[in-house]
Amino acid sequence: MDGAFVGTWRPHRPRGPIMAQFTSPGPKYSIPGATGFVGHSPIKSRAPAYTCRGTKPPVTSGCGPGPRYFVEPDITRTGKYVPPGAHIRGLPKINTEVTPGPSDYHTETSNKHVFKCPPVQSMAFRHEAFRADQPPGPGTYTLPRLMGPNTAYTTASPCYSMKWKSKHDRVDADLSKTPGPAAFPKIEVDTYKRRAPIYTMGVQTRIGGDRTIKPGPADYRTGKVTLIKPQAPETTFGIRHSIYTTPLIVE
Repeated sequence: MDGAFVGTWRPHRPRGPIMAQFTSPGPKYSIPGATGFVGHSPIKSRAPAYTCRGTKPPVTSGCGPGPRYFVEPDITRTGKYVPPGAHIRGLPKINTEVTPGPSDYHTETSNKHVFKCPPVQSMAFRHEAFRADQPPGPGTYTLPRLMGPNTAYTTASPCYSMKWKSKHDRVDADLSKTPGPAAFPKIEVDTYKRRAPIYTMGVQTRIGGDRTIKPGPADYRTGKVTLIKPQAPETTFGIRHSIYTTPLIVE
């Protein structure tokens, strides 16, 4: 066996890949074609495809409903025509009441409205005349005064009023009944001085808006692009084929 080999070389598995053993630069890729309609590459522009179909066979049955349907004479192109009709029913019950007759009226007093007649004066009692023998006297009238502050047409002189002595700050006044410092309400300092800024401490406000659960990045499937393209890209990896592949030797 040693005479068939030269030197110390013996058959063994290569420690690494040998580029001479491969006829292609790498794995085998299955790239869709750019022609046709079925299996077309999604990254290439595809022209519209038209199908050619044969002529339709002739229709054996008729194209109309035929005399199977009965159209009523009152059906017109605008709808159903209904002529006016009167309902026949019984005579309604009438409640009769006693009404006045010709003899219940007095026509004598209507002569002055129907026939011409001379003017007629009516006689009535005499009205009571207005008595003029009681005229008002001199004491009935009141003339405006000429003295005092409020005169009608004369100049009034200044008037002074005399009033009793006031009870405030009198000599005999009881000073113990005067209000003390506690009787007056407390006045805020901001009333007579410059007001300082005021801060209030409240609870933390919540951010408004929709509180429903929203989808996250993991909920989306970006591989499906069929909404904007005919189909998603497809790539397949094949098996390495080479004529220089060394078979496995098992001793």
